Amino acid sequence: MERIVLASGSPRRKQLLEWAEVDFEVMVKDTPETWPPELAIADVPVYIARNKALAVKAAVGPGRVVIAADTVVVLEDEIIGKPRDRADAVNILSRLAGHRHEVITGVVLLRDGEEQAFADTTAVWFHPLSTAEIEGYVDRYKPYDKAGAYAIQEWIGVVGIKGIEGDFYNVMGLPVSRVVQALRKWR
Repeated sequence: MERIVLASGSPRRKQLLEWAEVDFEVMVKDTPETWPPELAIADVPVYIARNKALAVKAAVGPGRVVIAADTVVVLEDEIIGKPRDRADAVNILSRLAGHRHEVITGVVLLRDGEEQAFADTTAVWFHPLSTAEIEGYVDRYKPYDKAGAYAIQEWIGVVGIKGIEGDFYNVMGLPVSRVVQALRKWR
């Protein structure tokens, strides 16, 4: 099997691949997290993941499998990105509280001349949360690098999530079982 490169600096994605006992190294290349405005919401994370994968693949050259992912949170047909600051994080979580949203992670695997790409969607329902709870979470956990301003494996996920439909690990940032299945196709 070719060496595997994870094109992500996310500690959560790294941890999930380690839990799956995948042997890999990490390489990150700065790529814009933008997309064409006409792109369907469901296609956005795959588009961004593909750009990340292509940037790293160009740097590592042949003989390597590159895995890239991007996660978006969607509320009422709007992509909710990473918060700009504390006020934005509080606003985002106030909008999510008491409602259903979707977490979509796009994954692209590249190896010499081949690509596997897919998106995984998980529905998430939040309990209503007070402003004090939301502000306390933001101040303690500083979720500024997280789509939707939260991490399901932190306090807010333990206390604030009413339920999910789909892959829990997708909400953490990588549908790792699907990634492992995709890697098995290339053995």
